[in-house]
Amino acid sequence: MLYRAKRVAVSPTSKAALGLEKRGGKTGHILGQPDSPVVVEEFGDFECPPCGHLSEPINQLEHDYRGRVCVIFRNFPLANHKHARDAAQAAEAAGLQDRFWQMHDVLYREQALWSISEDVRSLFKAYAGTIGANVPQFEKDIDSEQVKKRVAADQQQGNTLGVSTTPSIFINDQAVPVAQINPPGLRAAVDAALKQKAQK
Repeated sequence: MLYRAKRVAVSPTSKAALGLEKRGGKTGHILGQPDSPVVVEEFGDFECPPCGHLSEPINQLEHDYRGRVCVIFRNFPLANHKHARDAAQAAEAAGLQDRFWQMHDVLYREQALWSISEDVRSLFKAYAGTIGANVPQFEKDIDSEQVKKRVAADQQQGNTLGVSTTPSIFINDQAVPVAQINPPGLRAAVDAALKQKAQK
């Protein structure tokens, strides 16, 4: 199902990276316009293959529905993924330099490589350099309390919502059924949410 979706490499500079934004009392990494009528909120794990396969299709949703759909990403590293928490912290460290979405894309694009590495930190450091981050600052931030708290806050929010697997996706605060978490299913759910908004 989710494994069949193909990933397409995306340039980290090909889309707006809004960093940490607020929307309706929520704080998160938002891709697109925060006031969009439809919000696709993902709880993801950077080491999760289905999350990786879905990453570009979700980016594409924001692109195709520009101004009508925004995407929020929240970290939900699973305990059975050895490097997932380090990857989440790498994304958040990049986020402190307004490069969260660039690191998000690189981590998913290179997932097959770093997920089996014995030295993920060296790879994450290299990725930070390729996206134009200040590498010494990135190395300092990746283990900072600020970054750890940010990952923990995302995970706590997921726990509160009953999230236990990744990817878990909510569209306008409504959980998307597992069977619908695939590119055509998400597009259909977005269309339905837009239609519902238009009727109000």
